[in-house]
Amino acid sequence: MPADVEILDSYKLDVNNVIVNVTITLREDDIVPIYAISILNISETTNIILNKIREEFVSKVNVGNIEFSESEGVEKIKEIFREEILILIKKYFPNIDQRTSDLLVNHLIQQNIGLGNIEILLKDSQLEEIAVNNSKEPIWVYHRRFGWLKTNLMVPIEAKIRHYATTIGRDIGKEITLLKPLMDAHLLTGDRVNATLNPISSKGNTITIRKFAGKPWSIVDLIKSNTVSYDAAALIWLAIQNELSMIISGGTGSGKTSMLNAIANFFPPNQRIISIEDTRELVLPNTLHWLPLETRLPNPEGKGEVTMLDLVVNSLRMRPDRIIMGEIRRQREAEVLFEAMHTGHSVYATLHANNAHETVERLTNPPIDIPKKMLSAVSMILVQNRNRRSGFRRTLQIAEVDNNGDENVLIQLDVLHDKLVNVNPPKRLLETLNLYTGLSSEEINQDIKEKVAILKWLVRENIDDVHQIGLIMAKYYRGKLKLV
Repeated sequence: MPADVEILDSYKLDVNNVIVNVTITLREDDIVPIYAISILNISETTNIILNKIREEFVSKVNVGNIEFSESEGVEKIKEIFREEILILIKKYFPNIDQRTSDLLVNHLIQQNIGLGNIEILLKDSQLEEIAVNNSKEPIWVYHRRFGWLKTNLMVPIEAKIRHYATTIGRDIGKEITLLKPLMDAHLLTGDRVNATLNPISSKGNTITIRKFAGKPWSIVDLIKSNTVSYDAAALIWLAIQNELSMIISGGTGSGKTSMLNAIANFFPPNQRIISIEDTRELVLPNTLHWLPLETRLPNPEGKGEVTMLDLVVNSLRMRPDRIIMGEIRRQREAEVLFEAMHTGHSVYATLHANNAHETVERLTNPPIDIPKKMLSAVSMILVQNRNRRSGFRRTLQIAEVDNNGDENVLIQLDVLHDKLVNVNPPKRLLETLNLYTGLSSEEINQDIKEKVAILKWLVRENIDDVHQIGLIMAKYYRGKLKLV
């Protein structure tokens, strides 16, 4: 590396036996760091031959030697193409062994039938977002440690970006066309995809992929990353144990869904939980009685749509004890949810708002427009925040909602010292817990201390798998948890 290049990080990925080296560097005159990939176990000479194989393969496809139906899906198409590519590889590499043959076949399929180098980026667990802005600019990625980075990869032509978007949509029964130039979809792996076509996106066709977390966030992960403190997590646990409803708010990418997934670690196993999402992101402990539901957009003929409201209304007929809703967006959804709270269901939902006061304002003004008096059904508001300069995600505020529907902030982030501090004593929260449990303030505080001790033990033992935590919570609720 030249003297003016600082290596921020370097690691390797295994993509179908193709070894890829990732290097993140920063030059003195770079605006942002560069995320560069290089393939280590395919030589330049081999690459030249692979390009020749690719040309011959494309020629065979073009003259119709390989026939397939679009309805068969990408995976079926890959299987058909695999056989033809294997014949060509054996023609050019007659003495090739099975492992190397598989490697080259996978590489050619990825580059020419799949999503190309985007598939390499999808294999990097350190990435949260992949953004293709057009064919003239490098692909951008959002890295867990370093934020937005430019890559050394490009999609060479606009038609290729559109082809990728069409391929993604076709696999799940959606389409993107000049008449319908916007598409929300997901990969078969669960990663969320948004695509737009020129001229709606004036610089060119775009694809934005929000990656599905390979390992779901647990409460231990959030504590270890300093997103939430022991005391705050114990207070949330206490509220969940006693079936108090919550709204988790925050800006885009602030960690609302991660927090929702983490607090679900505290659900007891003897209750029926129904989750409602646009795209499946939540992964709850397998100890729970959990039924996930997912919305569906209409087909190209405008039929078959299943909305969030449809699922919320339907879920109330399924005898849920707790309802988790991905995001509150519209008035009717909110009205049904708040009605569910008033009829004894515990509800947990996310909302786009930057602080506790703004959460109340958003809920009580158009387009949601819930009467303020109804907000008292929500016992707690959790606010998540992402610092765009540092990339750190933190719990910004934990607030209770009083009988008038106003927020009372209990815990707030001291940004200068990067820690959560108590700002106001709880009032209605203690009254509600006392009413339904009979616990005094002293007993509630003692219970929180016991929960803090359990959380510290989980962190000390490095138990961060949601399913393991679910087993421990099951023992806790049965009174059989003994800390070693």
